[in-house]
Amino acid sequence: MKITLIGAGSTVFTRNLLGDILSFPELAQAEIALHDIDEHRLQLSTMVAKRVAEAVQAQPTITATTHRRAAIEGAQFVINTIQVGGYRPGTIRDFEIPKRYGLEQTIGDTLGIGGIMRALRTIPVMQAMQQDMDELCAPNALHLNYVNPMAMITWALNKAAKRVPTVGLCHSVQHTRHELATDLGIPEDEIVFECAGINHMAFFLKFEHEGQDLYPRLKDIYHNGTMPDWNRVRYEMMHQLGYFATESSEHFSEYVPWFIKQGREDLLKKYNIPLDEYLGRCQVFEHAWPYIEKELKQPNSQQSATLLAELQAANIHVMKREITNATHMLDGLHEVRRSVEFGSSIIHSMVTGQPRVIHGNVLNQHLIDNLPQGCAVEVACLVDRNGVQPTRVGNLPVQLAALMRTNISVQELVVEALATENREHVYHAAMLDPHTAAVLDLQQIRAMVDELLLAHRDYLPPFLQ
Repeated sequence: MKITLIGAGSTVFTRNLLGDILSFPELAQAEIALHDIDEHRLQLSTMVAKRVAEAVQAQPTITATTHRRAAIEGAQFVINTIQVGGYRPGTIRDFEIPKRYGLEQTIGDTLGIGGIMRALRTIPVMQAMQQDMDELCAPNALHLNYVNPMAMITWALNKAAKRVPTVGLCHSVQHTRHELATDLGIPEDEIVFECAGINHMAFFLKFEHEGQDLYPRLKDIYHNGTMPDWNRVRYEMMHQLGYFATESSEHFSEYVPWFIKQGREDLLKKYNIPLDEYLGRCQVFEHAWPYIEKELKQPNSQQSATLLAELQAANIHVMKREITNATHMLDGLHEVRRSVEFGSSIIHSMVTGQPRVIHGNVLNQHLIDNLPQGCAVEVACLVDRNGVQPTRVGNLPVQLAALMRTNISVQELVVEALATENREHVYHAAMLDPHTAAVLDLQQIRAMVDELLLAHRDYLPPFLQ
């Protein structure tokens, strides 16, 4: 059995995924093919992969190549973690150009003008990979995508796929359950829940402990004002809509028109909204990467204190927890612990037949009735030898579906723009984006899109250059 990791130069994520995979005895002798276009990062990831295998006493066959087709050929599972354009110049342009027009963002990878531009850069590259997979992968192969914008990519790839389906994977459901369990003081594995919607905007339709509805307690936290400062947006949305959303407050604040407005610093302060948060995270990683590389090459050099001092001196505009996460990541590089990611569990269940339930992004084929058929939805899925089998939800609460459709319309226009090579649909997507439309007028939107397309032209298909 061959498992291919595309974008394996994401060394820390590759390390975590391989730790999960190789910890299963049934997968411990798999062929692991690593691919990246950055040869230096690929070499480091190869070294790390071998160290992980040794740590969990696995004996996989590990290969590494900068040739994508060679990596994909014969693969039963392909895991994708690429980023087209990178932090420099891609993400910086996605933030700096809109800011000149008065449009500010927090993350910019899922929706909004940042998500639109990231999709335009990424989907054509991944569609070329899709063609390779359809041609070269093993029978009944599966593509597991971790790349954002998740919904647009899942929609576009599955719409064009001839043989190999894509399941989009995210950790927002798992992380949110953990966060809410912490807020409530309840062990998270004792919570029973149902969750459905679209990626980064799914909602917990049921959240219970020992047969008791936990929503009254969550609403008490809201009314008492005792929620974590960094999670005020989602608690506010629960108060307004009746259900709690997945993904973080900094993400959610830019999917809707109510929180980030010109001249409304009072809203930013009230809801603790960190503008340019993703830029800060990227800067943290830029500072951390040399330490990570040294720690991986020279285990137990314990450089987290030095990194922490450097990050504090740099005064990076980012939430404090991201700096803490970076130093904890450095300390934990030598431990192989199972992550919350679903990728390895899917592979194990499909290989062994052991049934599991995961939350995956798939096409809406009569799964959620009051969302458009054919769009990408995030629902519970049963996984066994038969593959990833989505479960039917029926109708979502009408207010939730209505909110999701405002995001789905943007996703649809981006997917359609690329499928039909219609440049006008890019403008339409930006015009209909809730946050963009709340801040800019039509002339500003067109001018901003033109400037972004020109800046990104080297990463875009010909009809957008």
